[in-house]
Amino acid sequence: MKKLNITKNILLTLTLLVSFVSFGQTADEYFNSGNDKAEANDHYGAISDFTKAIEIYPNDASAYYNRGNSKNDLKDFNGAIADYTKAIELNPNYTKAYYNRGLSKHNLKDFYGAISDYNKAIEINPNYADAYLNRGLTKNNLKDFYGAIADFTKAIEINPNYTKAYYNRGISKDDLKDYYGAISDYNKAIELDPNDASAYKNRAISKYFINDLKGACEDAKKSASLGNDASKVIEIVCK
Repeated sequence: MKKLNITKNILLTLTLLVSFVSFGQTADEYFNSGNDKAEANDHYGAISDFTKAIEIYPNDASAYYNRGNSKNDLKDFNGAIADYTKAIELNPNYTKAYYNRGLSKHNLKDFYGAISDYNKAIEINPNYADAYLNRGLTKNNLKDFYGAIADFTKAIEINPNYTKAYYNRGISKDDLKDYYGAISDYNKAIELDPNDASAYKNRAISKYFINDLKGACEDAKKSASLGNDASKVIEIVCK
């Protein structure tokens, strides 16, 4: 009888072990399926799969993070924030979760909350160029133009070919009426991306304000040729 009990105990242990392994694999399968659906822009399907993965394994920070990304893409910003917050609770050093929560807060016009999250992302990763860029965008929305320029400049120091950082620094300089500085940044953005229609349009406006009407008209027409609706700008600067 003693041997039989031992055998039963071994079988029970093996059954539990197999169940546990199967349990973990199922969560992984839902997680991977969710990723595939997200990549295919099936965000509702992705959310369903990430939710099933979370039900099986509630401590997977990545599942909350990825579900948050799909919610964010569906413009469910509050739902996304809730998921990023849970991911951060499970992993307090989850840099991308802070960063993406900042993006969702920005979309809800919670600019100070967004800056707080970008600050944390930068604290964890001081070379996070995207975090500097988006903190700069948020500061620009708060009319902290000098702070925005400082952040765009830091992003450029980290990534000297960061077209968006030059472009947006140009916008902040325009807001400060530093038109020559803005033109310099738009020049660099265009050098890096010769098809940046918005950079041509903004440079046209800056040139107009320094009375370079010929250059302004040329840039406005170039912007239009690249598909930008620059008709109003052309009407003003090409008289």
